[in-house]
Amino acid sequence: MKRITLISTVILFASLSFAIGQVSATKSMEIYLLMGQSNMAGRGPITEEQKNEGNDNVFVLNQDMKWVLARHPLHFDKPSVAGVGPGLTFGIQMAKAHHGVKIGLVPCAVGGTPIEHWIPGAYDAATKTHPYDDAVARIKEAMKYGVVKGVIWHQGESNSSVDKASLYLQQIAELIFRIRDLVGNPNLPFVAGQIGEFHKNAEFFNAQIVKLPQTVKGTAVVTTESLAHKGDHLHFDRRSAQELGRRYANKFIALENNK
Repeated sequence: MKRITLISTVILFASLSFAIGQVSATKSMEIYLLMGQSNMAGRGPITEEQKNEGNDNVFVLNQDMKWVLARHPLHFDKPSVAGVGPGLTFGIQMAKAHHGVKIGLVPCAVGGTPIEHWIPGAYDAATKTHPYDDAVARIKEAMKYGVVKGVIWHQGESNSSVDKASLYLQQIAELIFRIRDLVGNPNLPFVAGQIGEFHKNAEFFNAQIVKLPQTVKGTAVVTTESLAHKGDHLHFDRRSAQELGRRYANKFIALENNK
């Protein structure tokens, strides 16, 4: 009887130790917010090779608000079409740059959303979500496990007409200030992306978004030069989405080095 009790105690202790280890593995993470619309969420096809892509130091806050090892697809805004986006490649590159550090990715993008839906209280009828409010809830949960280090943002296809694009810099500046206030860092790095050059309205919109670093300090913009669509003239293909993730990481690291 004593032997059984001893064995049970050892098993219980081991289980508790494992559980504590799992929790501590996600404490003090460097957290990055992935925000925007479908090209941040990712629509690139997931091949067998991509199913297992990842890094043992890169975690994602899943739909159930649980930290798990990051794998494609990161987002769940539209499960039937969610695929490879820039987020995982970005996270892997940041883990390589910050050796030994746990990276936490917080997917918040919602396909098809205009920037007007990224304000408090705004409702997106197509997805039956509140993009900004839902993101705030996820960000607050993530902050229990580490420090938010920055945002990568890819959105603009829904605001790419001449009339809408002319208002974009003011709208995105307001979003940046809200996020910075939420996380308590007035200098939080924010990297935005151009929309694909293949998009019908890319030229005018991209000419606007590149002005962001001159409008808001601590920001940068990644180019979409030479990137390809997956056949719809709207969404990046798998390789382009991954390349975009690398470009986000490179810009982010440059921002860090310029502090």
